[in-house]
Amino acid sequence: MTVIAPRWLVVVNVLLGTLTVSLNNSSLNPALPAFMEAFAIGPLLATWIVAAFMVSMGMTMPLTSFLSQRLGRKRLYLCGVGLFIGGSLLGALANSIALVIAARVVQGIASGLMIPLSLAIIFSVYAKGERGRVTGLWGAAVMLAPALGPLCGSLLLEGFGWRSLFLMNVPIGVLALLLGIGVLPTGEAAERKPFDLAGYLLIATGIGLLMIGIGRLQDAQTLLDPLNLGMLLVAILCLLAFVRLELRRSAPLLDLRLFALRGYRLSVIIAVVQSVGMFESLVLLPLLVQMVLGHSAIWTGLVLLATAVFASLFGHIGGKWLDRHGPRGVVSCGLLLTGVATLALGLLGTQASIGLVFVLMMVRGAGLGLSYMPVTTAGLNALPEAMVTQGAAMNNIARRLVSSLAIVIAALWLEWRFSAESGGAGTLAAINEVFMVTGILILLALPCAWRFPAGAAEEPAEALAAAIEPH
Repeated sequence: MTVIAPRWLVVVNVLLGTLTVSLNNSSLNPALPAFMEAFAIGPLLATWIVAAFMVSMGMTMPLTSFLSQRLGRKRLYLCGVGLFIGGSLLGALANSIALVIAARVVQGIASGLMIPLSLAIIFSVYAKGERGRVTGLWGAAVMLAPALGPLCGSLLLEGFGWRSLFLMNVPIGVLALLLGIGVLPTGEAAERKPFDLAGYLLIATGIGLLMIGIGRLQDAQTLLDPLNLGMLLVAILCLLAFVRLELRRSAPLLDLRLFALRGYRLSVIIAVVQSVGMFESLVLLPLLVQMVLGHSAIWTGLVLLATAVFASLFGHIGGKWLDRHGPRGVVSCGLLLTGVATLALGLLGTQASIGLVFVLMMVRGAGLGLSYMPVTTAGLNALPEAMVTQGAAMNNIARRLVSSLAIVIAALWLEWRFSAESGGAGTLAAINEVFMVTGILILLALPCAWRFPAGAAEEPAEALAAAIEPH
């Protein structure tokens, strides 16, 4: 395959697409009250502006590998960018909440196509020994975008109204589309695999029902609702049936036998654990800063921004370290920093200074930067080139599903503890407990990092062939 354009332009193009997705999703969060006022709706319907995006994205990701083999990565990625532009225009022109939610569904479908493909496209133009520094740069930008999104969204909302939150995607999306036509690599052969319809219906139903059911769990009482329990039960049964079916297929939708590869399996475990820590901190930090320490919401935003900045900075450093020395050292260091800082957050008292919270969260950010993207890159490096898109999709699906479940469990635990022990001491104890459990979970992932090779060694080709050979 020949790449005419400079490789850095491929990275720039992919960054334009993925940053637009990340910024758009996080920038809409502070706008929910504006949508409620504009369309005279309640908070339940307003949350579907976020939920519709997440559900449609989760249900689309399993299709990415199959479609990229049929259409080619470039064509499918550009289709995703075009869909995202179309969804953004639909949202900007919407005159009802139904159209806004429809626009978010279109954007979610587009994101489900683009996110797994972004790393696969970068990998197609960089050799394994060069990928760390490039994905470190990509990861740095992607980690920073969600922290900047709410600030950008608030400024646009204040100055131009909610429609500007959709319109801001259009010029960036058009630039990504036009640039992508010229710079993205072409020439990958399309593979005519049969479509695993039964497998897709099972995983799409499982992901959809699980995410909808989780979104309906507002408190402990809703967990006992027969409808919610039924959705969660059917979702789990569908996902178990999907696993059983895929292991028997000669041409599965998602080849779960990739988890037989040690490097890939370990990378997904660590990425999932770090994702749980990331999302639980987003829930716990506002409670700690505002409810326990008594500071305003602006301090929460500043702490999260500082965390994202450190994650971005150390993500770039971690990528270079990965290329030079392999994953074991950098990932172990990242997990250790993240786990210790999270445990320390669980030891804070009511007299703790906001400066100490800043320091601990910046250490958490540094640890995330050193471990999160490097371990994902190392895991995908263990796969055959043709399986990278599928590996990236399964990594994303696993992270999102497990993180969503962990947040619900943590929220239910916090609610139970808040009701059992009223007052500031009970609130602090509950928050500390979740921080401590999360920190221990992260440290328990350290043995997974130690099982990576010390250098940049790869798994032998025979192991790859044996792992993906149907049984």
